[in-house]
Amino acid sequence: MNASDASEPAGVNPFRSIELLAPAGRMACLHAAVCAGANAVYLGCEDFNARRGADNFTLDTLQEACDYAHLRGVRVYLTLNIAVMPDEAKSALELARQAYRRGVDAFIVQDIGVAAEIVRTLPEARVHISTQMNTHNVDGVRAAAALGARRVTLARELTLAEVAEAAREAHALGLSVETFGHGALCVCYSGQCFMSSLIGGRSANRGMCAQACRLPYTLHNAAVKNALSSEGDHLLSPKDLCTIDMLADLALAGVDSVKVEGRMKSPEYVSTVVGVYRSVLDRLAAAYDAVAASGAAGEDALLAVKRSGEGATEEERRALAEAFSRGFTEGYLKRHRGNDIMSYRRPNNRGVFVGRVVRVDGREARIESSVELHEGDVLEFWTNKGHFAVTLDATVAKRGREYRLDPGRRVAKGDRVFRVRDASLAFQDDPLEPRVGVQAAVRLHIGEPLSITVQARDACVRFEGAAVEAARTKAITPDEVREHTDRLGNTPFRFESLRIELDEGVGLGFSALHKARAQALSMLQDALLKGTRARPLPKAEQKRLSRQPRFGSCRVMAIAANPACARAAKRAGADAVYVPALNLVPGEACSAGQVNAATDATSYPKDRLVVLPVVDKPSMNAEADFDPWRFVDAKSPVMVESLGQLHRALSEGDKVEVGPHVPVTNALTLAALAEAGVSRVWLSPELSLKQIEELGGTSPIPLGLTVAGYQELMVTEHCLLMSQGPCDQRCSMCARRKSPHFLEDRKGYQFQVVTDACGRSHLYNAVRLDATHLACDLIAAGVSAFMVDTTLMNVQQATEAVSRAVHARDIALKGDNRLPKMEGCTTGHLFRGVS
Repeated sequence: MNASDASEPAGVNPFRSIELLAPAGRMACLHAAVCAGANAVYLGCEDFNARRGADNFTLDTLQEACDYAHLRGVRVYLTLNIAVMPDEAKSALELARQAYRRGVDAFIVQDIGVAAEIVRTLPEARVHISTQMNTHNVDGVRAAAALGARRVTLARELTLAEVAEAAREAHALGLSVETFGHGALCVCYSGQCFMSSLIGGRSANRGMCAQACRLPYTLHNAAVKNALSSEGDHLLSPKDLCTIDMLADLALAGVDSVKVEGRMKSPEYVSTVVGVYRSVLDRLAAAYDAVAASGAAGEDALLAVKRSGEGATEEERRALAEAFSRGFTEGYLKRHRGNDIMSYRRPNNRGVFVGRVVRVDGREARIESSVELHEGDVLEFWTNKGHFAVTLDATVAKRGREYRLDPGRRVAKGDRVFRVRDASLAFQDDPLEPRVGVQAAVRLHIGEPLSITVQARDACVRFEGAAVEAARTKAITPDEVREHTDRLGNTPFRFESLRIELDEGVGLGFSALHKARAQALSMLQDALLKGTRARPLPKAEQKRLSRQPRFGSCRVMAIAANPACARAAKRAGADAVYVPALNLVPGEACSAGQVNAATDATSYPKDRLVVLPVVDKPSMNAEADFDPWRFVDAKSPVMVESLGQLHRALSEGDKVEVGPHVPVTNALTLAALAEAGVSRVWLSPELSLKQIEELGGTSPIPLGLTVAGYQELMVTEHCLLMSQGPCDQRCSMCARRKSPHFLEDRKGYQFQVVTDACGRSHLYNAVRLDATHLACDLIAAGVSAFMVDTTLMNVQQATEAVSRAVHARDIALKGDNRLPKMEGCTTGHLFRGVS
């Protein structure tokens, strides 16, 4: 399957058609990616991308980047993969239009409204659904197709079987499938992390992640005095993904594009990692050709290649580790879920082990290294008092495998030494490389025009000059024609072949040959870039947004995870109770966030509204593979928490509310959801009061907002309770889940951990949200429904929280706003917004 066209005919060598997609955080990284053999690059321009900390590109340098890549047959994808705020939507769309004009081949988009508008206003452009949109099943694939996308990037938590299932559906719908192949892993499902923003105001969903997950934490059981033991203290830090030995598996699963993560990484990283994956893909392609030549084809040939064991060499694996590594994992692809995916001991680059300190003489340490070290290498010494880095300089002495140096700090015999930077991997940036191979032919026949024909890929041009004349004095020789034609100098071309037709006795000035060659190559460059430069922009009719009339009313809702809290919320005045589908499973009702089977004694209210889980793919825990949709009653509304769920619910005729895990942050998304038939939208917790007011003034759909409770920071496939040791993964019977657990950070803040029946963990903010005292302001801003989340509350707390919200609503509707602010609580982002 060709990565750029999901209709690729069968029989194509899959290892040649798989797209190797590389990161380009800046121009040098783009050059490194192309030189190393990438088929496509992804990059950010200005501020609308999920790596705003990278150097990124401007519209001016974007043109240069597109020309450089397209000249060499490499595609360019622009990342627009962030939550777009109300005042940014117009700028984001204009950036997309100008980027398309400059040659961008596709847009990687998270925002539903922005994606829909690009499809509407730039019909020739390609939209790729970002992994931030949380696509983890066939429903998500169908939703992407309905949105008008041409590719979907799957969640990193999928197994090979789940990838294959999604790929089959995608190909049937004309979409290609992209998966992450190498680089950093987020512990949280992409697009669902609010930890960085709620703790530090830097939103991961806006490209400003502060990487709070890489900080140290301790796991505690509320019933135990001391912290629970673990292998390390970086309990939210995964290893890096590496699928170098799984490329045949990915091909078998139908993957069209393998993505290397790393727009914040160096050109050396890009060059090394992309180069290794390119080499292995090429070897697998050659092995496939050999198998196909014997008569095998398709899946049989792929299986034969897989059995052959063709893959990375030890030298290539070492190169990957030296480029950057927190330790490598194959993630969840092989359906493994345990501590082997985590890097508990350290959250940053560990490099590769090179040897130990064998002797210390005063300030001098002697290292016996298993590899050759170079000036400029960075070594890290691991001592009993911590670890530190040293850059090797010219003073290092070598004798055999032993190196002598002054590390600048005290080390001891036996201390381990790692190399975290290999100076020999340095990338030498040359913006003319790799040069484009050209087949050329020069015709010099007396009486005919001087002719130079040049061809590269599918472009072929011919330049004709003045008529060739006979020599008056000295005739030009074939060697002179070749020499002066082949002076390509400061051009991006190189001749792969140069054929010369020369009559005897031809007289020609060298300057005429130089000019003819320059003209021919200029024409070739224009031909190669045809269709990607200065694209015409279609006139886009402005989208008309219908406005929902305000009725001056507001309903109070409550999320309840057990029947007792649900009934308490109703008694306290809640207009409706929402129950997560997971807590409707027998034995899975939760009290104060913990499994409490006793709460199953009495059923939930009959008029409950079901909340579907953020992740509803099959669980890796076989005993918990259940279908949350069985709890959805067509007679009552359902709250969906992903685009895939939204598409399915609407297609089945359900009355749908969109929950806060589907980021709704601008009028374009509100319009798209209103047109789809959504009955209510629960706004993103990352919006400020001012931004809510901006949306509420023109919203075509009723708006709701969570105003009380503990906010969910993360949803993780990895069970955070595993840090205290492995388990049998029988989650419904897990004793750990029956006790309150929390992560504690360095400042003493405690973040409660709730693990569900599928083994997925939910991490909650340490500080409780309460914005009920702002009821008057919120209603004036256009909010017509308040949500009280009682997930981590007991019955008394739930009663008090709902009663407070009802009271706040009632006095606000009378024009009063006298409710005092609760001590020790946060108003989230209502006043501070996010970066």
